[in-house]
Amino acid sequence: MTTFLTEEVKSKWAKASTLDALWNDDEPIKPRMAQWDIDAIPAWIDQNITPYDIAGICQGGCSSGAYMPAVTYWQALETMGTHGDEILGYIENALGEVPAPSATTPAGQSWSGLACYYLSYAVELWAQSVVEALMDRREKVGTE
Repeated sequence: MTTFLTEEVKSKWAKASTLDALWNDDEPIKPRMAQWDIDAIPAWIDQNITPYDIAGICQGGCSSGAYMPAVTYWQALETMGTHGDEILGYIENALGEVPAPSATTPAGQSWSGLACYYLSYAVELWAQSVVEALMDRREKVGTE
């Protein structure tokens, strides 16, 4: 199972009770985004994504089954065909570069694998940013 989450976020994830709350919330996040100080959901992510989905993505990555549209070949190909430039731009803005996949991974062996690789990467980065925003908000509220 490949996941692109940083060790720092995994460490914060393990300690934060905010994440426990995410696991218990299966209502779409979209209506609460302004309240939680979270930017818009990118067009390349299911607009009905829930905190539960985000928790699963952060814990095990898309390949764990937490976000199937990123690992189902036909869906990933369709999404990359429509939003590929935005997705690669998102990754580049977050990391400063677009990392190359290994030749030994499915991403290095087919277009479908490549689509899954980059879409998963971007979805995991976005989910990580949502959790970080929620944790920052929680810290702010706790100090006020």
